[in-house]
Amino acid sequence: MDLLNTLVEKGLRRELPTREEALAVLATSDDELLDVVAAAGKVRRQWFGRRVKLNYLVNLKSGLCPEDCSYCSQRLGSKAEILKYTWLKPDEASQAAAAGVAGGAKRVCLVASGRGPTDRDVERVGKTIEAIKEQNEGVEVCACLGLLSDGQAERLREAGADAYNHNLNTSEATYGDITKTHTYADRVDTVQKAHAAGLSACSGLIAGMGESDEDLVDVVYALRELDSDSVPVNFLIPFEGTPLAKEWNLTPQRCLRILAMVRFVCPDVEVRIAGGREVHLRTMQPLALNIANSIFLGDYLTSEGQAGQADLDMIADAGFEVEGAGTTTLPKHRADALAAAGAAGGCGSTASAGCGSEASAGCGSHAEEGAGCGPCGGHAPAAPAVNEARTDLVAVRRRGAGTDLAPNA
Repeated sequence: MDLLNTLVEKGLRRELPTREEALAVLATSDDELLDVVAAAGKVRRQWFGRRVKLNYLVNLKSGLCPEDCSYCSQRLGSKAEILKYTWLKPDEASQAAAAGVAGGAKRVCLVASGRGPTDRDVERVGKTIEAIKEQNEGVEVCACLGLLSDGQAERLREAGADAYNHNLNTSEATYGDITKTHTYADRVDTVQKAHAAGLSACSGLIAGMGESDEDLVDVVYALRELDSDSVPVNFLIPFEGTPLAKEWNLTPQRCLRILAMVRFVCPDVEVRIAGGREVHLRTMQPLALNIANSIFLGDYLTSEGQAGQADLDMIADAGFEVEGAGTTTLPKHRADALAAAGAAGGCGSTASAGCGSEASAGCGSHAEEGAGCGPCGGHAPAAPAVNEARTDLVAVRRRGAGTDLAPNA
C-alpha cells in the first residue's frame, strides 16, 4: 500500500504526514488493518525498540471537581459513585507509589481533581514528590494538577517533578461542546507553562466522545505542534452519571487505527495507551503494543484496570520487554533537548514521556474518564452488526467506592 510505505518513510525521518494521509489511516478498511499496525510498528521499533514503559497513577485528591468536563466521573454534578477524599499525606502517597514501582512502573503520575492548584497545593505536592523520590530511587514523577498559574511549573520542577500532564482532549473546534468552565486555550497555556519551565510536556487526547476524524487529526497535529514528549491516548469510558454515558462509539479496530495515526504524526514521542484500553481494545491489547510504547499499570483514577500481573504477562507473551529504570525512554535527540532545557531552566523538548495522562480539564482526571462507574451504560443488541461497538462485552468496574481501599492499591 503506497500510503503506508510513505507514512513509514516519513516516520523514520520524523517528517510530518499530510492531513490527507492522516485521515486516510482512519479510513482504512478492516482488510487493511494488520498492514496499518505493521507499518506503525516499524516506526515504533525505530525509535523505541520493543520496550514498554510502565506508568502508575496515584490519585492524590478524588472527586468534587468544580469543572464540568462531560467525560469525567469527578466533574461538577457527577452522579457516578466514586471514591471522594481530600489530599493524601505525603507518606500515604509514597506508599501507594511504592506498589506501582514494585510492579515495574518507571513513572509515578500524581493526579488531583480540581480546576488547578493553589500555591499551598503546589507546596503540598512538592513534599509528596520528595517523599516518593526518597523512598524509590530513580523513579520519575509526573504531576497532573489542572490549570497552572504563573510560577507553579517552576516550583514543581524545583521540588523534583520530571513532567507535567495536561491533556488537550479534543480539537479546538469542538472543545466547547465538552467543557464550558474553561477553554481550549487555557489547556494549551498550561502545557506551554510546563514546557517553558523545563518539565517534560505530557499531553494527549480522548477518543470516542462523538468527534469526527477531522477532530482527531486536528488535536494530534496540535499536540505535535506543542512538542509533547508524551501523548496519552485515552478511550472514553462512558459512565453512568455523566453526560457522555451513552457514547459507545469505539471498536477495537477503530482504536488501533487511532493509535496508528497518532504514531505516524508523532513518530518519536512516547505514545501511551491510557484509560479505556481494557474496555475498548479488550483482546486486541497485545496488538496495540506494536504501535504504542507505554501503558498504565493497574488501576486508573476512579475505575479498576486490568490486573498488573496480567499486564506483565501480556507484554511478555507479545514479545516485548518492560523498560528498565536505567533506560532513557525517548530517542537521544529528544532526551538531549530535554536535558538542555532543564539545564537552562527553560523550554525545549522534553525528555520523558508520560504522565498519568488523561483527559480532564483541570481536574486530575485521566484516562479513565469514564472510569469508575458501575455497570457500563447500556447493552448492545443480541446480534450486533459488524464493527458496531460491543457494550455487551464490557464491564466497567469502579475502584474501591465505599471501602477503605488505599488509592490505586
